[in-house]
Amino acid sequence: MGNETPSYREQKVITIGIVTELTGLTSRQIHYYETRKLIFPDRTPNGTRKYSFADIERLLEIAEKIEEGVQTMEIRRDFSKKEKRKMIIGQINSHFNRNGPIK
Repeated sequence: MGNETPSYREQKVITIGIVTELTGLTSRQIHYYETRKLIFPDRTPNGTRKYSFADIERLLEIAEKIEEGVQTMEIRRDFSKKEKRKMIIGQINSHFNRNGPIK
């Protein structure tokens, strides 16, 4: 279970240059979101940041919320709530349905 290969959405293989092209954000904005603990890229041994498609989707969501005037602390709190909810649903599915997720 712990050795599962991440889906293509979760694989951290995209460089920041590509991320900036896809999102329209600057590398400075992306680094800021990282310092605010909103995004968590992997690092190669030489320090290059690597992002996933899921990270790109998250960055677009962050940018939209920032544009609406939402503070980074509020965004982090909302993401934390979503992650807890996903974890609880996963635990419930695992406990009650050994044959796969409940839909």
